[in-house]
Amino acid sequence: MLKNYMEDAVDSFLPHMLKQYPDICRCELCVEDIKAIALNKLKPAYFVTHEGLLFSKIDEMTTQHKADLTSELTRAIDIVSKNPRHPKQL
Repeated sequence: MLKNYMEDAVDSFLPHMLKQYPDICRCELCVEDIKAIALNKLKPAYFVTHEGLLFSKIDEMTTQHKADLTSELTRAIDIVSKNPRHPKQL
């Protein structure tokens, strides 16, 4: 199994970030756009073994990792909130 652990980290962290933006659209398209934009800027963390997963989880606890996630998710939320790909809702 080849997996990019960063996807799991973004999936886990994004709901907490969105709580800070009560007015942002949370439709599936906007949330997926936010994830894609952030993941394209974050360093991938691929693993194949359970040991690789363990090292990725340990790295997740670092201050730098949290800062990188926060920075890129904030940037992605800003981009998507200003340029949603769906029609404006009334």
